[in-house]
Amino acid sequence: MARQISAEQRTGARYLASLVVRVEWDTEQGKHMVAEGKTENVGPQGALIHLQRELPDVGSRVQLMVLNEEGQKLQVVTEVLRLERNAGHPLAALQLLDATEEWRGLVWEPAAPRVTPPTKEEDEDDEEAEEETTH
Repeated sequence: MARQISAEQRTGARYLASLVVRVEWDTEQGKHMVAEGKTENVGPQGALIHLQRELPDVGSRVQLMVLNEEGQKLQVVTEVLRLERNAGHPLAALQLLDATEEWRGLVWEPAAPRVTPPTKEEDEDDEEAEEETTH
């Protein structure tokens, strides 16, 4: 039996992020679609988004707008790589076709988990504990 092996195509870490988005696309019948949703996660070259109703077709071009409290944060052109047609939670995986540097700076990098540096007190406690174990 032949085994099919697929290589991982991601070029960087994906971060869990729930960002409000709006997507627009045209169907094969020429109908203009507009939908709002949220990102499930974001990567350096795309996002996995949850839409409430309609999903664009695989291979179609989609305008993706990331929104914030003031309105539009960033607009990019994407292509639909794959769909998950779960009735309760439909998802579309989108890959950027333009504005990758802006995406990285405004969306992907800010979504990275933040590690809080230890406080001065915690540092001193750690040093004291280390000294006690080495003597």
